[in-house]
Amino acid sequence: MKYYIITGEASGDLHASNLMKELKNEDAQAQFRFWGGDLMQAQGGEMVKHYRETAFMGFVTVLKNLKTIRANFRLCETDLLNFTPDVLILVDYPGFNLRMAAFAKKHGIRVHYYISPKIWAWKESRVKKIKAHVDRMFTIFPFETEFYKKHNYEVSFGGNPLLDAIENRANKDETFDHFIERNQLSNKPIIALLAGSRKQEIERILPVMLQVVDRFPDYQFVIAAAPSITKEFYASVSKGNELSFVYNQTYDLLQQSKAALVASGTATLETALLRIPQVVCYKMSGGSIAYRLGKMLLNIKYISLVNLVVDRFIVKELIQQYCNVENISKELDLILYDEAYRSNMLKNYEDLNAHLGGAGASARFAKMIYADIQAIKS
Repeated sequence: MKYYIITGEASGDLHASNLMKELKNEDAQAQFRFWGGDLMQAQGGEMVKHYRETAFMGFVTVLKNLKTIRANFRLCETDLLNFTPDVLILVDYPGFNLRMAAFAKKHGIRVHYYISPKIWAWKESRVKKIKAHVDRMFTIFPFETEFYKKHNYEVSFGGNPLLDAIENRANKDETFDHFIERNQLSNKPIIALLAGSRKQEIERILPVMLQVVDRFPDYQFVIAAAPSITKEFYASVSKGNELSFVYNQTYDLLQQSKAALVASGTATLETALLRIPQVVCYKMSGGSIAYRLGKMLLNIKYISLVNLVVDRFIVKELIQQYCNVENISKELDLILYDEAYRSNMLKNYEDLNAHLGGAGASARFAKMIYADIQAIKS
C-alpha cells in the first residue's frame, strides 16, 4: 500500500522512521512518500521536503515566512493528490498537519494521526478539527485517552515509541573512553546540553545554559546538536564561549553524561529514560509578562513530560525569568553532589516505564494502522 507521512521536526523523524520500519514488516510492498528527515530517508521512499526547510516557530518567524509556508501548503496538497496514498499519516506538527488533514478528508483520503498534538496543553479547541478530519488518532501518553474521552472522541493508545528507540539505540554498550576518543573530547565528566531543535529555542536557551559553564570547571559541557542546525549558528549564539558538539548522537552523549540541562519537550523524557539526572530549562520571548500569560493559558501543571506522565514533581522546571544562571547552578549542584537528591530523582524515573506501556509500541502502532487500512479496503 501507499503511505504519505508528514512530520516537521527531529523527534517526529525518529518516531516516523521506526513506524516505517515496522510497517514494512506488516506490508512488504509498502511505498512511502514523506516530509521528514534523514532517519525516514534511511527507511526508503521519496522525501518531498526535509523538516529543516519547514520548521518555523513563533508568531514573528511565521509572519516573516508566510510566503514560504503558503508555498509549502500548495506543494503538499498537489503532491498528496498526485501520489494517491491509501492513508495520510500525520506526526504531531499541528499547525501544518491539521490543515493537511482537512484537505485530505475533503478529497477522500483516509487520515491517521500518529502522536497527537499537545492540545491537552495548548489550544484545546483544535480537538474540533481533529474530530472532523482525523479518522484514527494514535496516542503515546496514557493521559491523552482521558483527555479525548471528555471530548467524546475515541483514540488508540499503543505505548510510547521512545522506549523502542532507546532500547534499539546504537552504541548502547560503548565505554566512556571510546566515546570521548571518537568525538575528540576531554576526559572530564560530561554535562550534556540539550537546548532544543529549532533556532528560536536555541537562541533563547543556550546562552543561559552556557553561563553556567565557568561554575563547574571540573566538567566539560557538550551540546547535543540538532541535525538541522549548523555549528556556525551555534557559534553565533554562544557569546564567545568555546563549544563542544556531537551531531546525531544525543543518546550516546546522554548515556555518557553525569547530568543534563534540557529544554522542555521530548528530550526531557529521553533523558529520564536513559536515567540521567536533569534540570529542565525553558525560556520564551516576552519575559515575565509572557510567563504570567502562559500560566493563564496553559492547561497543564508541568512543562516537562517526565512530570506530566507520572503526574507529580520529579525534575526541577526552571521557566522564563526563573531560568537563570543562579537557579540552574543551584539545581545542577544538587544533582551532581547531593547523593540523596540524585538517588531520589533516579528512583522516581523507574515509574516512567510502567506509565508508558512497555517496549514494542512502534510495532503495535504499525499493526493497528495496517489493519485499519486493510479493513477499509476490503
